[in-house]
Amino acid sequence: MKIQLSDHFTYSKLFRFTLPSVLMMVLTSIYGVVDGFFVSNFAGKTAFAALNLIMPFVMILAGTGFMVGTGGTALVAKVLGMGDKQRANRYFSMLIYFTIILGVFFSALGVIFTPQVAAFLGATEDMMHDCVLYGRIINAFTMLYMLQNVFQSFFVAAEKPKLGLAVTIAAGLTNMVLDALFVGVFRWGVAGAALGTGLSQCIGGLFPLVYFLRPNSSLLRLTAAKLEIKPLLQTCSNGASELMSNISGSFVGMIYNFQLMKYIGENGISAYGVLMYVQLIFIAVFIGYSIGCAPVISYHYGAGNSAELKSMLRKSALLMSILGLVMCMAAYLLALPLSRLFVGYDAELFALTAHAFRLYSLSFLLAGLNIFASSFFTALNNGGISAAISFLRTMLFQTSMVLLLPLIFDVDGIWWAISAAEVCAFVLSASFIFAKRKRYNYM
Repeated sequence: MKIQLSDHFTYSKLFRFTLPSVLMMVLTSIYGVVDGFFVSNFAGKTAFAALNLIMPFVMILAGTGFMVGTGGTALVAKVLGMGDKQRANRYFSMLIYFTIILGVFFSALGVIFTPQVAAFLGATEDMMHDCVLYGRIINAFTMLYMLQNVFQSFFVAAEKPKLGLAVTIAAGLTNMVLDALFVGVFRWGVAGAALGTGLSQCIGGLFPLVYFLRPNSSLLRLTAAKLEIKPLLQTCSNGASELMSNISGSFVGMIYNFQLMKYIGENGISAYGVLMYVQLIFIAVFIGYSIGCAPVISYHYGAGNSAELKSMLRKSALLMSILGLVMCMAAYLLALPLSRLFVGYDAELFALTAHAFRLYSLSFLLAGLNIFASSFFTALNNGGISAAISFLRTMLFQTSMVLLLPLIFDVDGIWWAISAAEVCAFVLSASFIFAKRKRYNYM
């Protein structure tokens, strides 16, 4: 039986509705990890370090797609909850066209300025060529990557999360096959990894575009639309947390790299790169759940159904707590095999990575609750609070900790920084949820 946004969500129904989004984000992360795996094992640790050094720049440019997707989905789902499907389609169409225009601009920007950014990030002479090569190729596909990110959220609002999952699987399998061919067989190094990822994004970005342009059975369809400033600003405000999370997360990644180069050197950046790849998979579970349930929250908020808001908050808090404990235990237990998978060819780097992994694992205890809290306020169309949680969680708390804790705990302080930041963010998130309980009547 088809699950609709207007339904009452039991744990079973919530699980079934959000599972495609969770799988979609996990698979997206796994496919992204493939680049690192093949580059590390077939091109060497210098190329692997170069890829990780330039990656924050790539994510900053593509982060706008997350902003439009999450912020736009919150707005469109709310309008659907108000019963105005025509206006919802108009807003949806405008946001997709806006993403295409902005994506073309960012693609050009990325290709032109990659060398300057690589130099600014501290690329060594040995790393510079690979940084520029990977960055320029991957940035050429920025518009398609942005579209892929936008459609991932809108598939849920359109009540087609399974179709979104199918598109992600197709794009991801393409990435894996092309990486194996380009990097493993042809030995094209970082260029092959970037090209494989970019071509897979063609599927993730173009197939949904064709689907929504044609008559379909979902709640949404692309129609003629003009630029409307008010809903565009609402979208940007709603999705500001996701943009801030990407920008600040990328900035924090740069700070980590600076600190690791200072305390350890190239091995430190490689170890951190492994942590980031694996973290992407673990965090993807929390992000996928938040993406999956956000349109439900927005719909019931638009419909004025406070009982469902209370139910969604209560159930989600419990699920995120349980998942956080599971993720923490899994990360600790899998530290050795996952480190060996990426850097088992270098004994010193393997030992460093496994040790860092175990210290880093505690951060997953509270990460899910903080991610959901930010997404919850995005779904309520309160982009200010959502952005505050995301921005402070990464830019302020993580940056402060990664700069201060090494002064006390030396290198281990770098790996402890994320856990300390999550504790601070949890206090902030809980405070906001308690403070706004009467305004939204969800407690």
